Amino acid sequence: MRGFEIILLCIAAAITYGILHDQVTARICIEYFTIGHPRVTTSESPTVIAITWGVIATWWMGALLGMPLAAACRLGRWPRLTAADLVRPLIIALALMMLVAALAGVVGSMWAPEHLIRLTGMANRIPEDRHVRFMIAAWAHTASYMAGIGAGIGLLIWALRHRRAAASV
Repeated sequence: MRGFEIILLCIAAAITYGILHDQVTARICIEYFTIGHPRVTTSESPTVIAITWGVIATWWMGALLGMPLAAACRLGRWPRLTAADLVRPLIIALALMMLVAALAGVVGSMWAPEHLIRLTGMANRIPEDRHVRFMIAAWAHTASYMAGIGAGIGLLIWALRHRRAAASV
């Protein structure tokens, strides 16, 4: 049961992050969601679209992190960690992910107008005056996923080290 709590915590954290992240990027470039992704809601509201995609695009990442993290926290003879033990490290990981996403968005905002990066593939479907904004959103999203993978690995390492240190006391 305690392992399941860790999985649920990771899913809830991922969804919360996704919704907050998408609230920002939907306002930077709504076309990132309405043209760049399949239509999943009839709403035109950036808030509704961001909530919807915030859930759809992140719950599975939380589950994929939660399962090995639950195992790292609960299996074996070392002292076990609970979901409560993970709240602070998880918040730190999410804050770092937000920082990485913001920095990637800034880089996208600097490079896209200089044509160092370009919107390809669906460029003809996105209004030309929205290309830079689309790239900002795309870079922020890609960075979030990459940072999420790094944060997940970091949390796994933290959990194992924390348990090992507690066992040697």
